[in-house]
Amino acid sequence: MSATIENSAGATAIRPFTIPEVPEAELEALRARIAATRWPDQETVTDNSQGVPLAMLRELARHWAADYDWRKCEATLNALPHFMTEIDGLDIHFIHVRSNHDHALPLIVTHGWPGSIIEQLKIIGPLTNPTAHGATASDAFHLVIPSLPGYGYSGQPREAGWDPARIARAWVVLMKRLGYPRFASQGGDWGGAVTNVMAQQAPPELLGIHVNFPATVPPDVAKALQCGGPPPAGLSAEERHAYEQLNTLYTRRRAYAAMMGTRPQTLYGLADSPVGLAAWLLDHGDGWGQPAAPVTSAVLGHTSHGHPAGALTRDDVLDNITLYWLTNTAVSSARLYWENKASLYNAADISVPAAVSAFPGENYQAPRSWAQRAYHNLIYYSKPDQGGHFAAWEQPQLFSEEVRAGLRPLRE
Repeated sequence: MSATIENSAGATAIRPFTIPEVPEAELEALRARIAATRWPDQETVTDNSQGVPLAMLRELARHWAADYDWRKCEATLNALPHFMTEIDGLDIHFIHVRSNHDHALPLIVTHGWPGSIIEQLKIIGPLTNPTAHGATASDAFHLVIPSLPGYGYSGQPREAGWDPARIARAWVVLMKRLGYPRFASQGGDWGGAVTNVMAQQAPPELLGIHVNFPATVPPDVAKALQCGGPPPAGLSAEERHAYEQLNTLYTRRRAYAAMMGTRPQTLYGLADSPVGLAAWLLDHGDGWGQPAAPVTSAVLGHTSHGHPAGALTRDDVLDNITLYWLTNTAVSSARLYWENKASLYNAADISVPAAVSAFPGENYQAPRSWAQRAYHNLIYYSKPDQGGHFAAWEQPQLFSEEVRAGLRPLRE
């Protein structure tokens, strides 16, 4: 179901919002659609090189229809303070949790695709109430977690133009509207792109950024990847590893992005079939390996090919998929790929203070040497020993520690 709010003369005000209670008939209809899935035949390989394996998706569908309870997610969401506000003609939904600690740092955290605000739920406590999670009051944040335009409970754009640059400008408006004249920004995946663009725009309100999806690829490396040629000479072992990860990404893992970047409106099946939607959202990366291995492990309920699920559970994954289904945002969220015209990987050329956490399971683990060239005022760089593309979701405690450490210099 789509959340709708009547616009009025006060639409630009901050309006309290309650996650709508989904009618039971709609949940029953979802279960019926899952049960009525017309399944394809089984893949002809023993790995997932042809896509999401049939057996895995059948088991997820069985659990989704028989055991999964959306009401638990609904209650978890509604235990948090939600709001709406209109920015540039579009309703923007966001969670806003203020810390009880004095001198908390305002921080806007942006999710990506195929994620949502569900990704960030487990970091709210550690970041807003650090003393209850092994940190000190001086590490506290006032947290703002918006839903990207076309995602979740935010409005679905009815005109073209909502690219990362426009979203970044909207986020500055949002933070100022909330009464934060100075703030920091954090993001991964599309959230990283929005955060990087915001830093390039360098609004005076922006103190600095933290990204776990950094844009650091040097021009010579980007050219070699695009041409399919050998890596540039002189790469260090760390840089060579990053090149090999990127080469795998470019040659094996970009089919979903190519489709959404060119023909998002053709993806009608995602709006019509819950199992089709689940398969599309799960096939983010190569599934059995990084970066999606923790998600796959969570779906299977056990470690997949040596990759633990971390804090992720199967129901966490289904919370996210179900949110896409109930809000009918599979296609509207995909359009962000069509809107974007810039590389998410090429060196960002950013001068505002920037912190980078290069998780080992990311699409590529950005080397410090590349990060220093892309982020000219690099105040923090770290290579955690675990965590991947969905770091806040997989490793909320570690992720929170990285955000605290990365943005600590901004408080000095």
